[in-house]
Amino acid sequence: MSRGDARNNVAQDDAGISDQQFSSSDLRGLYRNERENFQINAVRSGLWLAVFAYILFSITDIILIPDVSAHTIAVRFAIGIFVLILFEFAVLRSKNRDVLDSICAIAVVAGYALWLIFAAQTAYTENFSYYMVFGSIFMMGANLFFAFRFEISIVSSALILNCFFVSLFTLHYSWSYIICLGTFYISCFVFTSYLNWNLNLERYNVFLNALEAKKQQAEATERGQALLRLSRTDPLTNLNNRRAMDDILHKYWSDWVEHGKSFSLVLIDIDHFKKFNDHYGHLRGDYCLTLVAAALGNVVHQYGGSIGRHGGEEFIALAPVQHSEQIAAFGEAIRRTVEDLALPHQGRRDRTSVVTASVGVSTPRPGTDVKLEKILTEADRALYLAKASGRNSVKYFNISDIEESDLNDRVAKLLKEAIERNLVSIAFQPILNVRSGTVDTAEALMRLRMPDGTEVPPRFFVPIAEETGIILELQYWMIRTVCRKVLSQYEFLSVSINISHMELKTPGFVDSVATILDEAAIRPDRLIFEITERLDLERDSEILAHVQDLKRLGIRIWLDDFGTGYAGLSWLRLVDFDTVKIDQTFLRDCKTPKGRTMLGDISRLVRNCGPKILVEGVETAGQMAVLHELGIDQAQGFYIGIPRPVDQLFSTDSALQILQDEA
Repeated sequence: MSRGDARNNVAQDDAGISDQQFSSSDLRGLYRNERENFQINAVRSGLWLAVFAYILFSITDIILIPDVSAHTIAVRFAIGIFVLILFEFAVLRSKNRDVLDSICAIAVVAGYALWLIFAAQTAYTENFSYYMVFGSIFMMGANLFFAFRFEISIVSSALILNCFFVSLFTLHYSWSYIICLGTFYISCFVFTSYLNWNLNLERYNVFLNALEAKKQQAEATERGQALLRLSRTDPLTNLNNRRAMDDILHKYWSDWVEHGKSFSLVLIDIDHFKKFNDHYGHLRGDYCLTLVAAALGNVVHQYGGSIGRHGGEEFIALAPVQHSEQIAAFGEAIRRTVEDLALPHQGRRDRTSVVTASVGVSTPRPGTDVKLEKILTEADRALYLAKASGRNSVKYFNISDIEESDLNDRVAKLLKEAIERNLVSIAFQPILNVRSGTVDTAEALMRLRMPDGTEVPPRFFVPIAEETGIILELQYWMIRTVCRKVLSQYEFLSVSINISHMELKTPGFVDSVATILDEAAIRPDRLIFEITERLDLERDSEILAHVQDLKRLGIRIWLDDFGTGYAGLSWLRLVDFDTVKIDQTFLRDCKTPKGRTMLGDISRLVRNCGPKILVEGVETAGQMAVLHELGIDQAQGFYIGIPRPVDQLFSTDSALQILQDEA
């Protein structure tokens, strides 16, 4: 590399570092600091090796200049020992690299000059004339062996060159010898100095490249952390999003299961928020949510907890509060915090004119059927009780509370009137064809609301509907609505519906479905029934027979929640499923190599059995990339699209439309 190239590299590297606002003097200062803190042990090792070699040359003194060898050897040992002691003392007192380099440079010059003074007194002048060639080794050591700064190297090697010429003229050698050996020494001086210049430039270039690499690594780390924060943060309220809170809840739950560390789960719902939006507009509604979120965040953090947006106007909080007094204080502090904001809410029809919140609290309880989902359901029920009791209140789930059965009765009564009073509706969540990038399928999800507009969570009302048998009537209504009002209008669309064991055990269910399809003039393969792996299909021949009848009718059958029940691969032997839906927990575990490998192994096992593969719970672009790599057929989750009414499913602002446009 030429000197011009080295300078160009330095200039280019300086330009690359300019984003960090480093001037040339700043960079030189950083370089000096790095030299001081880098390779002190290497300098020490180099000096000890040089002293050893210097003393070892005593052998050649004895052979070539034996008459003065006693003096030269004494000089070698004296200088070597003194320099080592001085160097180690300097290391103990200060690790300044320039000081250590200066000691080494002085040692090189002094070692040559003092040896030369005594060696020049020898009577073996011819031997000494040859021996003087080895003096160039000191010059090479100053320029090449030690990693001196260029200024130190050039000064020390120049002093060695001067010492040589002084001795050369003092000893009165012939002009031919002086010219020959002098030219050799000058050539060594120029050559080694040039190499030292380039080596110092190269060291500086390496430093600049390392600095630029550190900068880029820091920027990449910062971008990664920002993206991680973005993927786990609700953009409106700046709180944790649902995905982040799910992870936090799993951590709390693990501590409870493994170490018995209890906690409280709190669901917070802003009262009559739809009426707030209708009265003030959505911009004010968003502003209201941000104010409430900030206030809730302050109070929850005082209890050492975490809070996130659960969806819409609902928030979820988790805190390590265990005793009943703490739990009561925690719940009441949350309720009071919202009320104390005194945000006007003139759209309410009750006697309250400010924004308030209903709060439902649950804590984990020991038991044989302990499940993570259960604590969420219990918080949902507590929240429903808070709303049913007039809102702006806190309810704590109590398994022995008589209100639970009362609540179930009221929901059961509501379900009986839901169809007639138009309280039940259907939301559709899009399902992406990963290979084509298009959406031609959606899952139908039943929704229930109270007469005042309050949504009742599916995980709350569906078990009640199944227990009371109302689920059958609701399912028939859902199938008819999907066929007559959705499949008939959107001819390219297929729709999946979850069916339970009750429908599959009901006599005449298959015939009723066939009648609905005939009346709506819908091809059977556009209707999909999802059955859950939690059913004991292998032991119930009646259910298995109905599944086979539905297959013969032409309806596609999907296996839902694969990997979470007890059927396993035996189901794939009993039923010719069209698609298998792999539970979202396996996708969530893909952030670890073990989890990613497990999802890949499950996918290959299912694919070898014949069905297509659908993975649920896709929430990020990274998870979507994993599905592409594994060759998954279909994907479903909030990243693809959230459940929404069918007339909004293909709106231009929907995630579904965006995905189709990108495809």
